[in-house]
Amino acid sequence: MATWADIVGVAELTGATVTDADLAKAGGIVDLFAGRTYAAVARTGTRDAGWLRMAVAYQAAWMAGQPDLFARLDYTAVPDAAPVTGTGMVLAPMAKWALRRVSWLKSRSLHVRSPFLDGPGVFGADPLAEANDGAHVWAPMGGG
Repeated sequence: MATWADIVGVAELTGATVTDADLAKAGGIVDLFAGRTYAAVARTGTRDAGWLRMAVAYQAAWMAGQPDLFARLDYTAVPDAAPVTGTGMVLAPMAKWALRRVSWLKSRSLHVRSPFLDGPGVFGADPLAEANDGAHVWAPMGGG
């Protein structure tokens, strides 16, 4: 199974030694959280592919210290330990940071100007008022 990272890349980025099986598991987990599989690489930009490569590498290195990763119950906290988030026991912390930078996982909200919150703007309430003449480029009308 192909994934965003390779064994050499994991070693260079994290210093960890992983197998192809470890890399496939990490790639599958990152694909689940990213909402896009490696098969969709043609639709992925180079910047996003870089973040996904980092996420898979960090996930593969982190999983080496999680021997019961695929046998855990759906815990939200471990007794006598600090509280854990819903993904904290499945997704590596640094992989989570890398996934936050993937373009399609960012917020898509837009700010729409509002006179109540942003003020009336450059032109005031009436864009045709004489006070706004300095903001327009004026040229003489034809005829010489």
